[in-house]
Amino acid sequence: MEPTSFSIPRHVIQQRVRPPKKNLPQTPADRNRVLQFVRHYVAEYNPVPPQPLEQLKEHADRVVQLLQCDPIYRDYIGVLINNEMWRETLAAVPYERRLLLLPKCLRVESKCPAPFDEFGLLCKQCGLCTIQDLQSEAEKLGYAVLVAEGSAIVMSLIQTGKIEAIVGVSCLSVLERAFPYMEAAAIPGVAIPLLQDDCIDTTVDLDWIWEYIHLTSEDRTRRLDLGALRDEVEFWFTSASLDLVMGNAEGETERIARDWLMRAGKRWRPFLTVAAYQALRQDAGAALPDDVKKIAVAIECFHKASLIHDDIEDNDATRYGEKTLHAEYGVPVALNVGDLLIGEGYRMIASSKESPEQKSQMLLVAAQGQRQLCRGQGEELYWARDPAPLSSLRVLDIFRQKTAPAFEVALRLGALYAGIEQHREVSDVLRAYSEALGIAYQIRDDLSDLGAGGESNDIAGLRPSLLLAVALEKAKGDTRELLESVWRRRPVATSQRIEALYTELKADDRARVLLETYKEEAIRSLRGVESPNLKGLLRRVIGKIFNDTEIKGWCKEFEQKNAARRAEPAAAAAAVS
Repeated sequence: MEPTSFSIPRHVIQQRVRPPKKNLPQTPADRNRVLQFVRHYVAEYNPVPPQPLEQLKEHADRVVQLLQCDPIYRDYIGVLINNEMWRETLAAVPYERRLLLLPKCLRVESKCPAPFDEFGLLCKQCGLCTIQDLQSEAEKLGYAVLVAEGSAIVMSLIQTGKIEAIVGVSCLSVLERAFPYMEAAAIPGVAIPLLQDDCIDTTVDLDWIWEYIHLTSEDRTRRLDLGALRDEVEFWFTSASLDLVMGNAEGETERIARDWLMRAGKRWRPFLTVAAYQALRQDAGAALPDDVKKIAVAIECFHKASLIHDDIEDNDATRYGEKTLHAEYGVPVALNVGDLLIGEGYRMIASSKESPEQKSQMLLVAAQGQRQLCRGQGEELYWARDPAPLSSLRVLDIFRQKTAPAFEVALRLGALYAGIEQHREVSDVLRAYSEALGIAYQIRDDLSDLGAGGESNDIAGLRPSLLLAVALEKAKGDTRELLESVWRRRPVATSQRIEALYTELKADDRARVLLETYKEEAIRSLRGVESPNLKGLLRRVIGKIFNDTEIKGWCKEFEQKNAARRAEPAAAAAAVS
């Protein structure tokens, strides 16, 4: 039976898949890693804009050395450094005093119906490329928008005095030519580099454009280092920290439960709790209260308990590359540890020092979330008794029921700890955001399971899979019969053959479109939020979850290591002499 109240949102417009130019980092992960390093560099050394091109190149050379990356990336890194120098100045400029400058080569040239006038492209909102979404969103905020190339138009607009900052998209060669004009005018500007420079059907890191478009000084969390915040949350799950938060463990059951809490995991749910609190708290910048740690640990207790029970229900032997708890200790012990963790979660919420009304609401939200999770898991367990093919819509609905409630509970508990009124204002938004985020997260997990290096194997585990659902919807004849046999738990082909069919039928491409669609839906759900802190922080949380990159060490630490490395040969030579 198909769901009646659940539907897929409007798909986001997909860019063409093209390799970047050789003078740019080749993957989104690599580009995000460089961007985060540049942000640390600018925060630490604080270069003041505007800077002459030669000085900017010196900074870029230094970052290349610190990162030990290919020097061919120097110009790209220079653009990122310039962006970060102007970032806070741009944030202080009202949207209605900004210009968004887009290149016409982002369009699908062979199909684009838009005409040109003396100011550039007149978008027809045909839905073939990303220009229409970027233009519409920017104009809603108050931007002036041009889809054109050429410094003359931009300079004439600057000279009117109505434009005080620019967010631009262009290839590196054009950016280098335009730089002297920007420097001379001392106009705050950020530039998102195109990934190609052949002026036709180009692509760009869209997430970066969205981030810069929405940058505002009204968002007090914009400087919050989400990487450092996540590291802090991770530290709460060390042995000593858990003892401080939960009290000393008593007996073998509690010892096993603490060990399970400390085992590997992404900690996204407690991270979301802290993020919501940080966005809505009244005393921004103050240290995190101890009770927030309790609430965050409680959220992880609920999550880790659900994993124990899921592993038993699915008869999984491994998790995090180790034995599951029931495989290691037996089902009775594992069930008891899971039940203990649920109780511990409620105990910590109840023992927080907030008002009785806040604690009552937090306990209610947690209980409602647990009920909804059990309902979602029950749907899957009921299906498993008599497995049959599911449509992609049905699989997405199961994802929504199984994953979204945990994200919603995490966010709403953080909001409730920040205050009852703050929570009332945003509870509906947090629900919609959590649903989209939860579905996107589960789709990403489906995609990450592909191949020999996948995190798990939904085919071997015979669990509902979006990829399998999409593949079946596209298949015909013998291929369809083969995929139906997998759905009915009577597979007649290997996992490798089935995954090959995903590629042949482009089920993985469809899943990636749906992933981007639900990420975008999560962002759209924030449009009505009045709090710039919450809107800004939750937008960035999406980027953190789906594009997480780790920067090991700060710039000066890198510099010290490099200096030590350079000194080694000299020391060796001196010893020989």
